[in-house]
Amino acid sequence: MMRVALLIAAATVAACAPKNAEVAASSVVPCNAEPVQRFLGQPADTAQAEAQRLSGARSVRRYATGDMLTMDYRADRLNIETDAAGQIVKLTCG
Repeated sequence: MMRVALLIAAATVAACAPKNAEVAASSVVPCNAEPVQRFLGQPADTAQAEAQRLSGARSVRRYATGDMLTMDYRADRLNIETDAAGQIVKLTCG
């Protein structure tokens, strides 16, 4: 009986997994930080939306220099690093 329960649980978990993770990952459109370097030195509050649009990023991670960050890599994310005054000091993708 225990084996049957384990098999059912394993089948349920397998059914929830993406069918083709490689296809899903390859469909991500990467961000391009090159066209947004012109925003360096500008206030992030006013430049963030336009920077996201120009970079093609699906999401934005905004943080201040020295903040703790996760180490996950997302090709479709624009990273906006600011100084203590909210001025953009670095724009990268990932």
